[in-house]
Amino acid sequence: MHLGEDLLVLGILLVVAYILGRLGKMIGLPTIPIYMIVGVLASPNTDFFPLDFQSADIELIAVFGLILLLFSLGLEFDQEEFFGNAKTLIISGGSWVLINMGAGFIFGLLVGWGPREALVIAGMTGTSSSAIITKLLIELRRLANKETPMILGVTVVGDIFIAIYLSIVSVVLSGETEIWPIVLQLSIAFLFLVAMFSLARWGGRVVSRLMRTKDDELFTILFFGLVVLFAGIGEIIGVTDAIGAFLIGVVLGASSYRARIERVAVPLRDIFAAFFFLNFGLALDVAQFGSVIGVVLIAIVMTFVLSLLSGALLAWLHKMGPREALNTAAIFVNRGEFTLILATLSVSAGLDPRLQPFAGLYVLSMAILGPLFAANSEKIGSALRRRVPASVAPRAPRNPMLDEEIALVEAATAAQAADADEFTRRTAKRDSANSQPAEDTVARAKRSHSDVDSMADFALGQHSPEPDDAADRTARKPGRETHTGDYS
Repeated sequence: MHLGEDLLVLGILLVVAYILGRLGKMIGLPTIPIYMIVGVLASPNTDFFPLDFQSADIELIAVFGLILLLFSLGLEFDQEEFFGNAKTLIISGGSWVLINMGAGFIFGLLVGWGPREALVIAGMTGTSSSAIITKLLIELRRLANKETPMILGVTVVGDIFIAIYLSIVSVVLSGETEIWPIVLQLSIAFLFLVAMFSLARWGGRVVSRLMRTKDDELFTILFFGLVVLFAGIGEIIGVTDAIGAFLIGVVLGASSYRARIERVAVPLRDIFAAFFFLNFGLALDVAQFGSVIGVVLIAIVMTFVLSLLSGALLAWLHKMGPREALNTAAIFVNRGEFTLILATLSVSAGLDPRLQPFAGLYVLSMAILGPLFAANSEKIGSALRRRVPASVAPRAPRNPMLDEEIALVEAATAAQAADADEFTRRTAKRDSANSQPAEDTVARAKRSHSDVDSMADFALGQHSPEPDDAADRTARKPGRETHTGDYS
C-alpha cells in the first residue's frame, strides 16, 4: 500500500485551507465555508485540482468529525440553565423552533419535494449552528449584552430539540412503512433519550468516578472511546451515530471532568471537523448548483425573514427592545454544520439527490451572509434609529412650575455673574496697584464663577430625573466610553 501521494494531496489541501482561513478571518467569516470551498476545488467533479483525490479516502475520518461535532454540542449543554428556568425557556425556545421548523416544512412541500425531503429541509432551514452562535458572541464581545442569556437559553432548548428531531428523522429515513415497526423504533429512541438524560441529570457522580484518572493519555483514550462506542450504539438501535455521540456528550458534560474533557476534545473536534467539511465539499458537484439556485435563494430570504420575526417575538417575550430583537435575529440567522449533517443522512437514505447541492449552496451562502449580518447588526440598528423622525417620539409634558423655577435660577445666576465680573474688575484694579501677580486674580475670578455655577447646578439638580436603571447610571459616569458591540 502506497499512501505517499494521498498524504501529499491531503497535506496540500490542509495548507490551502489554512491560507484561505486566514484570509476569511480578516472579513469575519467562519471556517466552515472555507473548508467546503477547498473540498469543492479539490473535487473530481470540478477538475480544478491537478492531483487525484477521492471522498472515500477520508470517509472514516469524516465520520469522526461528525460524531465529535455532535459530542461537543452535547458537552456544552447547560443543565442548570435549562432546569433552573425551564418554563420560560420552553415557551421562548419552543416558539422559535415551531416558527422556523414549521415554515421550513411547508417550504419543502411548496417547492415540490416529498414529505420526507420536506422534513429534512425543515431541519436544514430551521436550526441554527450552536458552534457559530457561541463563537460569534465571543468574537463580537457580546457576552455581556442584555439579550445574550436569552440567546444561550434558547440554544439549550434547540439542542434538546435536535436530539428529539434526529431520533424522528432516523426512523423516517429508515424506510419503514409498517406502523408497528415504526412505533417500536420510536419507543426505543425515546427510551434511549430518557435514559441518557436521566443519567446526565442524576448520575454525574457515578460518571465522574468512572472517568477518574491522572494520566492524560489514558483519559483521552477513555473519552474518545466512549464517544465512538455510543455513536455505534446509536447507529445499531436506529437513532444514528450522531445522536449517540450527542447524548454521551450530555452525560460527560454533567461530570466533574467537563473542563478537562473540553481541553482535549476541542482540538480533536477542530481537526476532525475540518475533514468532515472538506469531505462534504469533495462530494459536491458545482454543475448541480444551477438546478437548486432558485430554491436556495428563496430559502435564504425565508431564513432572514423568519429570523427577524422570531427575534422580535423572543425580545417581546423577554420584555426587551428593538435593538435586542435585531441582535438576536442576527445571531440566530446563522446556519452551519447541522445542515450538512442532515444532508449526509439524506444521501445515505436515498432521498432526492438535489438535497446535497441544496445543502451545500445554502450553507455556503448562509455561512457568509450570517456572520456579516451579525457583525453589523448594531450599526444597522443605530442607522434605523437615526432615520426615525424626532416628531414620532412623544414629548414629555412641560411643568409650568419647573419652567418658572428655571427662569428664577437663570435670573439669579445672571445677577451673580454680573457681581462676579464687577468683583473681578475691582480686584484686578487693586492687584494692579499692589503689583500682585495676574495669576492670583484669574484664580480668584474662576473660583467666583465656579461658586455661581455650583449654585445653578444645585438648583437645577433638584428637578433632574433619576436614571431609569443601572445601565443609565453607568452611562452617566465621567470618563466611560461606549463602543459598538462592547458592553463589558
